[in-house]
Amino acid sequence: PYYIPDEALHEGIKAALLSGVDVTIQIPNKPDHILVYWATYSLVAELIQYGAHIQIYDNGFIHAKTLIIDGKVASVGSANFDERSLHLNFEINAVLYDEQFVQQLRQTFIQTNTQCYRLTKELYEKRGTLIKLKEGLARLVSPIL
Repeated sequence: PYYIPDEALHEGIKAALLSGVDVTIQIPNKPDHILVYWATYSLVAELIQYGAHIQIYDNGFIHAKTLIIDGKVASVGSANFDERSLHLNFEINAVLYDEQFVQQLRQTFIQTNTQCYRLTKELYEKRGTLIKLKEGLARLVSPIL
């Protein structure tokens, strides 16, 4: 539910998008931590410019932390895409190579997308000044979130 990567990871995802990799990210529309929400929203919206598909889950709080690669490999665990999860909290994910199980995860992801709406550039640009301020402040403190 949190996407607040360090600069290297964020730039790596942008580079992957520029090279044609399909990236779809689901984030919750209902935050459990407001600063994290605004920083996440700002960062994923930036990826739209590079071709990412950002899906906003609008049916409660989605807490899944699943990464699916080419429908063959998956990572599932407690780690978010943020500094705390990846470097401070010693969170861990399992890497799964069982293609049948990975396909089940993929189907769950696809089904969850039916409960999402897509964040588009046009929709993002309609946000108000107060939201822009919240995002800016959240991005400033994002390294400690």
